[in-house]
Amino acid sequence: MLPKVNWPDGRRFAFSVFDDTDLANLENVGPVYALLADLGIHTTKSVWPIAGRGKPYLGGATCEDPAYRQWLLDLQKKGFEIGLHNVTYHTSTREETRRGLDVFKEIFGHDPMTLANHAGTDESIYWYEARLSGVCALAYTLLTCGRFKGRARGHIDGDPLFWGDLCRERVKYVRNFVFAEINTLKACPWMPYHDPARPYVNYWFASSPGKDCRQFSETISEQEQDRLEAEGGACIIYTHFASGFCQDGRVAPRFKGLMERLARKNGFFVPVGVLLNYLLDRFGHREITGRQRAGLERRWLLRKLWVGSE
Repeated sequence: MLPKVNWPDGRRFAFSVFDDTDLANLENVGPVYALLADLGIHTTKSVWPIAGRGKPYLGGATCEDPAYRQWLLDLQKKGFEIGLHNVTYHTSTREETRRGLDVFKEIFGHDPMTLANHAGTDESIYWYEARLSGVCALAYTLLTCGRFKGRARGHIDGDPLFWGDLCRERVKYVRNFVFAEINTLKACPWMPYHDPARPYVNYWFASSPGKDCRQFSETISEQEQDRLEAEGGACIIYTHFASGFCQDGRVAPRFKGLMERLARKNGFFVPVGVLLNYLLDRFGHREITGRQRAGLERRWLLRKLWVGSE
């Protein structure tokens, strides 16, 4: 059942974005954030605190780039949240992860509140088949032909890539399932939730689809915006602002128009961490039951069979 939320100051709905930093640099995401700042829509920009020493799975700028780092600090001052996308663009040992977390705190003044696992990094927390339980985990392994079985090791105590205790100590929210629904809270009414079967994550959150500019624009079409408002819901879109949102320094017209329309509505436009904190304060600590979790897993797995990724 969709929880009833009284948003602050009479706001009608909530909207946020978690921007995956894959392929991002000042040129391809800078204009997007300039637009968001002008519209007063504050979101979450994830980062890699340190540059890797090996070949990236999917690269992009890191906080070791002085100009990029300063731009991120300016974003933070404007009210945007800086989140984490693991500490760099390839697999990191426990000590590298610890160093990356320390660098993040040194730069931004606090530990990351939000995290999304980076594809291809084996220190990911409860990822690949470990994201699922029982039959769903088996089905995922079969679906992926066993390519990822046992790869996610960040939560395995004693493994060289283990950092689950650091995640629990220093990160509050971790992103999990994506659902084809603009009202993320409707798709996952328990978020943020704790999963007792995955104790190294304090709280999980779900998201709505927006992997590139086309999909993002479909998710926030005029009709979907109006539905989110009518339902009084909350949307957290997971996206890659480096994927087609900006070309030759200009923001994609369709995306720009939709965001301008959204900004004219009476929405609660805050970063992911702020939105999740509000929900946590409103509903308190909630532990998901096995039955509730099984429902989320089945719906996500069916979507993966249909669209492939996420």
